Formats: sequence, C-alpha cells, structure tokens
Amino acid sequence: MKARLARIAGLVLAGTLVVSTAAIDQKSKNADVGTGATVASGVTSALSGSLSDATMGVAGVSGMDVARTAQGQEAVEEGTESAEAGADVSTASTSAGVSAEFADAVAAVSQAQDELTETESTEEQTESTEQDAAQQAASAYGYTNLGVANVEGNLNVRAAAGTDADVVGKMPNNAGCEILGVEGEWTQIKSGSVEGYVKSEYLLTGDAALARAEEVKQTLATVTTTTLYVREQPNTDCAVVTMMPQGEELEVLEVLDGWVKINVDSDEGYVSSDYVEISTELLKAMTMTEIRYGQGVSDVRVSLVQYATQFVGNPYVWGGTSLTRGADCSGFVMSVFANYGISLPHSSGAQSNCGTKISASEAQPGDLFFYGNGSRINHVAIYIGNGQVVHASSPKSGIKISGAYYRTPVKVVRVINN
Repeated sequence: MKARLARIAGLVLAGTLVVSTAAIDQKSKNADVGTGATVASGVTSALSGSLSDATMGVAGVSGMDVARTAQGQEAVEEGTESAEAGADVSTASTSAGVSAEFADAVAAVSQAQDELTETESTEEQTESTEQDAAQQAASAYGYTNLGVANVEGNLNVRAAAGTDADVVGKMPNNAGCEILGVEGEWTQIKSGSVEGYVKSEYLLTGDAALARAEEVKQTLATVTTTTLYVREQPNTDCAVVTMMPQGEELEVLEVLDGWVKINVDSDEGYVSSDYVEISTELLKAMTMTEIRYGQGVSDVRVSLVQYATQFVGNPYVWGGTSLTRGADCSGFVMSVFANYGISLPHSSGAQSNCGTKISASEAQPGDLFFYGNGSRINHVAIYIGNGQVVHASSPKSGIKISGAYYRTPVKVVRVINN
C-alpha cells in the first residue's frame, strides 16, 4: 500500500510539472515567460512540500522543479514591465488550470493515505480478533497455555526432566494440561493434581492443541450434593440405578429438560440437573501416589496392584481382553489375574460368584468391587488400597483410577487366598 502511495504521488507531481511547463511555454509566446514560470514555481513548490514524505523519487522530481523555477526567475528579471502587464489574463488562466491539477493531486494522495490507514486498521483488528479467539478457546477448557497429550496409551509425568526420574502421574491420550515451562526436550506441566515433566515430543501445543481439544472435549456433570441418585429414566418414579458421591464427575450424554443423561462406566442413567454442574473439559492426568498397604498384605497382592496400575490410560474396548490395545471391565480384571495364575470368566456377573464374599471394610488390595444398575451386576474393579480402585471404565476414559465409592458397590469378593 505504501508503494502504491508513492507511485500515485510521483505520477501526480509529474503531471503537474508537465502542465506547469506548458503554461510557461504559452507565456513565452505572449512575451511573459517570467510570470508564467513564477506561477509554475509556486504551484510545484507547494505540491513538493505536501508530498515531500511520499518517496525519495518524488523528492528528486521536486529538486528538478526547483532548478527549473530558478531559470524561470532569471527570465522574469530580464523581462519588461509592459510584458508583465500584458500577461495578467494569461497568468490567471494558467494558474487556475494548475491549481485544479494541484487539487486533484492532493485529493488522490489523501485518498491513498486513507486507504492505507484503513488497511492497517483492518489488519490490526483481524490479528487482535484471532488472538482473542485463541485465548478464549484455551480458557474454555480451564487453561491459559494449553498442552494436549498425543500418545498411544498414556504419557508418563515425571518428577524431574529426565527418564530416570520417578513417575508421579499419567496423562491419558488427549488429556489437557497447563504448560508451565520448557527445559530442553522436556515440558513442565500441571494437569489435575499432577505436576511434573513430560517429553515435549508427545505434547501438542498452540493451534494444534486447540484443534485437538475441540475434537476430544467432553461435557461433564459434577455432583454438587452429598449423595446423588442415578435413575433408570428421567423421572423420580423409576428405580435408582446407583448413587454418586459429591464431587464425582459424570460423562454427559445429553442434557434434557430438568434431567441429564449420563454414562456410568458402560451403562446409562439419568440425574437431576438441580444437583450437578455442567462443564466442558478435557481429560486430566491421574495421580500415581504411593499405595499404602495394611499389615499382613502379601507380596502377591502388592505385585498384582502394581501390575494393574501400569495400564492406566490404556483404552476401553467392549469385549476386549488386551491390557494394551483395549479391554472392557471384566476383560481387564480377567487378564490381570491371569498373569498371576488365577482364571476368571469374562463377565462381571460371573466373576462376582467366584471366590469369597466379604464386607467392603475388610477389603485388601487385590480384592474385587462389583457395581450394579439396580437389577444386575454390570461392572467390576480391582481394589488397590487407600480407598481406590483401578478399572476399565468407559470408551471415553479408558482404564482409570477412581474412588472405591465413586458409585455404591453392591458386592465385594476376595479371590486371592494369601
């Protein structure tokens, strides 16, 4: 745009100089060369002053015009007074013509300047709008500098920037985090209650992170009451499927009038919208805090729990039994226990009939917690101690750690005898 302004200024000034020269030639024929040259000098000097900032080329042309004006002035000094008197009418006519050219030149330059200002203003507004949109998109998920895990399975979060540092948590694929800083090949992050370092190559940032977040975002309903009933249908006359404690996050399938349809592990249910808070979020990292074992817990139980928790973040697949490629709840339990020589059927209901039934207060790491929908058992998890279970939850969240009472257990079974 600035180049265009310079070209317009140069062309206008050149055109004005031609008109000025023509006027001078005409006045020479009328024996008043000096007066015409003086008029031309005044016009071109004014134009040169107005356009002096346009380009160096314009400045050069103005210099030539000054020289031409000086020559015209010498001619005036050599002229006669009678010639000056006879040329008054011609001078006025020529001046009017040149003034019109000057006015056109100033208008053209003014228009070009307005267009340049408008373009620069539009570019600034566009850039500002894009920045605001990116900031709003990131803050929509609760982050100001968003990072998204891009791995198969889960991304280890370490206590320090190095592969020899302890693992303090795991980020499932597509989990979000706040980027706190970068140290070489490592990025310091915070996700949920986990803070540490991840390999930068497995973390999406900037526009790529925002694009992925838009694809994988999930709508959650956080329980805001002490105990929330999950019902079979969106009404209070139907049966209660299970109960959820305050603070539990539930995957939202649909928001209805006064009710929210949710996913409970691999099942569905309805909760009152009066007792939940709806939000759009990304998955978060899961803590891998040190597990506290009670007295008398065997090495087999310790080993089994450590083995099971290493698969946190891996996918949920209906009917699957692979601990790495995907398993459903009973398939996950079956495969974990098979590693220790214990054979279990591939069904949560059937597994609940194995071993010995115990009370929840007696549970030790390695015991099984079963959950139901009111009429039948439809989910199983492995107790890992410290009031927590590990389980293959749903296609959205995969294998995860939850509180043992994230929903009401209907049965607890012991299948490890030592």
